[in-house]
Amino acid sequence: MPTRTRAPRRRRNLAPVAFVAPFLLLFLLTFAVPIAYAVHQSVMDVEYTGPLGLGGSRTAFVGLSNYSHALSDDAFLRSVGRVLLFAVVQVPVMVALAAGLALLLDSASARGVRFFRAAYFLPYGVPGVIASILWGFLYVPGVSPLVDGMRHLGVSVDLLGGSTVLWSIANIVVWEFAGYNVLVLVAQLRTIPAELYEAARIDGAGAWTTVRYVKLPLLRPALVLTTVFTIIGTLQLFAEPLVLRPVSSSIDSAYTPNLSAYNEAFTNDNYHLAAAEAVLLALAAFVLSFGFLRLINKRGGDA
Repeated sequence: MPTRTRAPRRRRNLAPVAFVAPFLLLFLLTFAVPIAYAVHQSVMDVEYTGPLGLGGSRTAFVGLSNYSHALSDDAFLRSVGRVLLFAVVQVPVMVALAAGLALLLDSASARGVRFFRAAYFLPYGVPGVIASILWGFLYVPGVSPLVDGMRHLGVSVDLLGGSTVLWSIANIVVWEFAGYNVLVLVAQLRTIPAELYEAARIDGAGAWTTVRYVKLPLLRPALVLTTVFTIIGTLQLFAEPLVLRPVSSSIDSAYTPNLSAYNEAFTNDNYHLAAAEAVLLALAAFVLSFGFLRLINKRGGDA
């Protein structure tokens, strides 16, 4: 009798494991293993033996040497500062623009909502490389109708110059991803119960008052989500400067941290330093994202 009851109980205990196992396996293979391998590569380096290094080479453990090298590299540090400046400007602009467009699409007087929703989302379906090429034609003097039009108006501006190319890249990024954030925010707005709008209308609330005291507070979870996505995406800036680099002398091989890691890995064949820079960038994304979430949660708790 005990053996009959023990077998079904064992099967019941194994059932949750069987359901969770595929997820854990994929998580380990696609997330944990690549990170662990990158960390492993970042603490290794190639050492050459013999006179003039002609005796061969071997991979040896060097501790935090690659991290020290990365953090003492002025070009890499400038790229980090440049991306942080980019994030300080681009993240609020992206979120504010997406929130404004979402509120307009959700307004009672909005017309052609499906068309504009699709139009805003369409750039998200364009690969970053293609989007950068398209906008590159609009930035290059002699080719761009924008630059020619501004010159005819007496405004001379080099959209690929040292002081402007970062914001030209920001324009491409906003064009690509604002529509995606708009859809996330619109989906959140559609979950607000109609009774709340009716109650606000009965209380005499106008359109702006309804937005301020009903929509924006209930939109907060989606705003936090899109802000975190935008912070992470900003730190991953890569395709846009890589594509614009041939037409802008202001973009060097270490213009962004990702570009620096790419250059170290595939131009200088220094995979271990590239791994250290990648790990540092991942840590920065982790700290900024969870720091933002902690700040938001703390303010929510205080409120």
